Amino acid sequence: MTSISEERIAAITRRKDELQNAMAAPNIAPDEFVRLSKDYAEIEPAAAAAHEVRRLRAELELLSEMIDDPDGEAEIRQMASEEAEAIRKSLPEAERALALRLLPRDAADERSAMLEIRAGTGGDEAALFAGDLFRMYQRYAELQGWRVEVISTSASDVGGFKEVVASVSGQGVFAKLKFESGVHRVQRVPVTESGGRIHTSAATVAVLPEAEEVDVRIEDKDLRIDVYRSSGPGGQSVNTTDSAVRITHLPSGLVVIQQDEKSQHKNKAKALKVLRTRLYELERERLASERAGARKSMVGSGDRSERIRTYNFPQGRVTDHRINLTLHRLEEILAGPGLDELISALVSEDEAERLASLDEA
Repeated sequence: MTSISEERIAAITRRKDELQNAMAAPNIAPDEFVRLSKDYAEIEPAAAAAHEVRRLRAELELLSEMIDDPDGEAEIRQMASEEAEAIRKSLPEAERALALRLLPRDAADERSAMLEIRAGTGGDEAALFAGDLFRMYQRYAELQGWRVEVISTSASDVGGFKEVVASVSGQGVFAKLKFESGVHRVQRVPVTESGGRIHTSAATVAVLPEAEEVDVRIEDKDLRIDVYRSSGPGGQSVNTTDSAVRITHLPSGLVVIQQDEKSQHKNKAKALKVLRTRLYELERERLASERAGARKSMVGSGDRSERIRTYNFPQGRVTDHRINLTLHRLEEILAGPGLDELISALVSEDEAERLASLDEA
């Protein structure tokens, strides 16, 4: 465990006080106050954790002096020894909490996210499984107080989705869902299987941090926008107008098609939202690959070709292969509430890996 120096703790406390004083200055400009408030909100949790570490260390030092005092009463020294032992047990956890607060943060963690699920190998069964996964994330999002907006869908003839794209909005969405990117595999007996044989199918999940207009500037000259008549479900009113939109971003070659809405304007807005997010992710990946000594975490790189989890229906279990965690609560996980235990374990593993990398540095 990395030990946080007293100098580092003092610097954190000093910075918090500086921000507090600056915010209390008379005649401060509103935009400057907003900027300072954002900085204060970021450092305040670390300052609180630093204060707790400093308090425990000071108490331990005082108790040690009492224990080592040859003139002290035996009963007092015994009480001090017991209290010191309790602090020695709690201090490492407080130091770990502070170290976590000081870890470099993914700037995208607090953002909303674009969730994309695509059926993989397995035909109709894969599409049904993609539908199961989407409902799992919908229920989980609801429990977190997040909002899910479907951007586009391509339904399967037997149910489920060949592809579904949704926007998940709320506080810290990407921080929790980012570990879901990868190949999800299911093992079960399809309803269409008369022989009772277990089939293996797969679906690919991609979770991308949503971009804002200030993150990605898209020039009109870089876009080719085609409109055409929608095909597929949507009713007669959809199919009688050229409401579908296909946007091609010429510099990158990215293509986004949107036809779920009856309004061409709404389809264009949704398509631009998806395009902006995908361009933002391309830039994030480029920057990550340029960083010297970029670390690939045990919980995965976010590579969407990596098999990350297996849902085994006959045995009622879910196994996350990145952290070798198996839970025999398949129904609860697919229902939403059980997914939190998996995600929490992945977040904890990532934190442990990053703390270990500090020790090695």
